[in-house]
Formats: sequence, structure tokens, C-alpha cells
Amino acid sequence: MGKFPKDFLWGGATAANQCEGAYNEGGRGLSSVDVVPFGPDRFPVALGQLKMLDCDAEHFYPSHEAIDMYHHFKEDIKLFAEMGFRCYRLSIAWTRILPNGDDAQPNEEGLRFYEELFDECHKYGIEPLVTLCHFDTPIALIKKYGGWKDRRMVDAYAHYCEVLFQRFRGKVKYWLTFNEINMLLHMPFMGAGLLFAPGENVQQVKYQAAHHELVASAKAVKLAHAIMPDAMVGCMLAAGQFYPRTCAPADVQAAAEADRDNYFFIDVQSRGEYPVWAKKRMERAGIALQTEPGDEQLLKEGTVDFISFSYYSSRCTTVDPELMNKASGNAIMDAVKNPYLKASDWGWAIDPVGLRITMNSLYDRYQKPLFIVENGLGAVDKVEADGSIHDTYRIDYLRAHIEQMEKAINEDGLPLLGYTTWGPIDLVSASTGEMKKRYGFIYVDKDNEGKGTLARSRKDSFYWYKKVIASDGEDLA
Repeated sequence: MGKFPKDFLWGGATAANQCEGAYNEGGRGLSSVDVVPFGPDRFPVALGQLKMLDCDAEHFYPSHEAIDMYHHFKEDIKLFAEMGFRCYRLSIAWTRILPNGDDAQPNEEGLRFYEELFDECHKYGIEPLVTLCHFDTPIALIKKYGGWKDRRMVDAYAHYCEVLFQRFRGKVKYWLTFNEINMLLHMPFMGAGLLFAPGENVQQVKYQAAHHELVASAKAVKLAHAIMPDAMVGCMLAAGQFYPRTCAPADVQAAAEADRDNYFFIDVQSRGEYPVWAKKRMERAGIALQTEPGDEQLLKEGTVDFISFSYYSSRCTTVDPELMNKASGNAIMDAVKNPYLKASDWGWAIDPVGLRITMNSLYDRYQKPLFIVENGLGAVDKVEADGSIHDTYRIDYLRAHIEQMEKAINEDGLPLLGYTTWGPIDLVSASTGEMKKRYGFIYVDKDNEGKGTLARSRKDSFYWYKKVIASDGEDLA
């Protein structure tokens, strides 16, 4: 194995709504994920079919306590430091800063919490990478505006960004505007706080909301560069190359179309304009975007500095109904099983080479530095009688992906800023709300029903990742 660059940012990634908990402490307002329950009622919510914008006594809401990082962050960051993290990707909970989403004055208690968290990171030489909006639209703004379907969300978001940039300049250099922005089309409530009325033109609403988020992202980039000239701002997509199931031309075309759909948002954030095919597609679908004078110019001026992405698996597609053996993984949108790949317990295809393929596709398309900000394996971990956890399957998965990253850097010449594995500590699954679907190097004693001591303990992968970072990626044994 070749070495990784000396300044390579090794670390891990979390999201506020999946780890912080303390959903009603410290002046925090209610956020979209707070009303998404565990169990069968979770999925209609994610798709924008919701009966209420509040919590009830009948359901269990995993985000309310999560792993209570709000009260454990010093202990957790110390464990990250023990592994040698150089970077920690986290998100800021919008409603911890502006409880109603658009308050004139920010909540000082919320700002102070993140200030202490960033100071704790810097104490150990860990660079924070901050996601501004990670699947958490303020409930007050969903009630007021209907989430991102309303243009006024752009100003609310820009105000939120300005508060953060002014307060944390000098403490945070790397920022991401929206997490997995392309998921807005697949999980509209999680992605943009969208709810659909009966008979509403769902596609029109989704693409209009997308336009608002893209304009907001461009505004955030411009603001960040004005307030923090040395800051780097990235976009973030749920990535994973689509393969044709066969070499039939129709399958090849279907895979290319699926890839373009996935890149739609990033095309705008990186190049500063809508791609021609997207304009044509919207025109054919009868989607008429409501834009304002100056939007085109703003998108051009607010392009991102780097491309960040999550990669868990590749996807596979076909137009042949006889080959439509559906993949079960919920990360694999409209995909079929790839017969050449094994899958995780949750049906996600395991494809390390696909990471290298995806990286090359992204760099060929955008020629901007890349940053892998999520990659990991969700699995059931067994705690032995002595408390140890032998998660060799997780080590095998990560090793194989790091090997492909090294090839992408040293053989393909790609500029990769860093690698933050998803869930360095066990947290609540965004898709299913489970705790038993574990990603972490650090085990958290909590189950799907919310029971457990929240005690933290090191898995075998903890010591392995520590060795990987210490050797700059050379020792993967």
C-alpha cells in the first residue's frame, strides 16, 4: 500500500439529529426529525405523508435522546482523539441556534454548546467539518411556510448561516451547505420538510424546493467567502455509480440517466447553472420553476470549492422486467441486485471498487477536490461476555474501501482532501431509526426501544482504525 498525503484528513462523521439527543434542552426548538418515529410509521413520514407536526405518546422517537452526545461530547471527542482523528464531521442543529428557524436573535446557549465542542476538537488538533443543514428543517418553518417549497426559506437559511459564520470564523474552516442534497427527491420530508396535499403536483413542489435549496447554497458559499476568506465550502451528495445490469444499450442508457439524476444538484452547485438535460426534462414534465431576477447570477457566483459525498455502495439498473430482481437496501433507490456483489445485512451492495469508479466519475465531471464524508458498514454487533466486540466484518469493509481510495490517489492522481467514516460512534440510523444497525468503532449501550446505559466501549475496529491513521494508511492489516 502506498501512503496517503501527510495532510490527509482522517476522521469520522455524525449528524446532530442522530447523535445529540437533548431535543428540548438548551433552548432548542423542534425539528423535522424529532417528529419521525421508530417503526412502520417512519416511512410514510419520510415520503412526505404526515398526519401531524408534533410528537405523541404512542410512538417512540429515537432522535429525542439518540446517544445523548449533547451531554457526552467531551468523552466522545476524547475517544476520537485516541484514534488519532484529524477531522470530525458534524452537523449543527438549526433549531439549537434559531429555535423557530428565523429568530432575529440567536439562542446563545446553542451557540455556546457548539463553541465548546469546537474548542474540544481543537484541543486535540481535530479539524471540524460542519454540515449546516443535515436533514433537519425547523418545524416552525414547516408550519409557517411548508418547508423548502417556499422561497422565504432562502432568507431564513442565509440568516442562520451568517450567524454561524460570524460566530465560528477562526474555529471552523470546512463547511458543507446541505447533506445529501439529492435525497430531497427521494425522502422529501427528511430532506426539505416537504408535505404534500392530496392532488398537489409532487414533482413541481420537489423541483421548486430543490431550486430554493440551490439558491440558498449559493448564498451560503458567497457569505462564507466574504466573512471567512480562508474557508472552504463544499456540496454533498449521496453518491454511488449506477451500473447497467447488462450491456444492452437500453440498460447502458438507463444507468447513464440514473447517474445524471443523481448529479443534477451537484451540477448546479459546482458549475453554477442547470444542465441542459435537466431543463429539458423539467420542460417535458410540465415543471415551471419560479425564479427571481438575479438567481442565475447568484448560482454562478456561489459555486462550491470541493465535492463531498457519501459512498456506501454502487447501484445497478435495468429496463428488462425479467431481470427486475429488486435490491432490498433502502440506500439503493430504484435499483436491482448486482449478481457479482455481496450485500450487507440491510441489503446494501458491498462494492469497494465502485468507490474508485465513483471518485473518478466525480473528478472527471467537476475537476474539483473530493472529500469522502461518509462510508461505513451498518451491522449487528455482538458483545462478548468480557465486553469485547470482534467486528472483523467492519474492518474488512473499511480496509477494502481504503485500498481503493489509495489507488484513486496514487494511481489515478485524484485530489482527495480526507475521509470521514460514517458513524465513528454508534448512532440512530437515519433511514430506519434503529440502534442495532451499528456503524461505530465505539459501541453505545442502547437498543432499538431506547433502553440501555449509554455506556461507551471500544470495538476491535477502534484499535484497527487508530493504526491506519497512525501509519497514514499504510498499515491496513
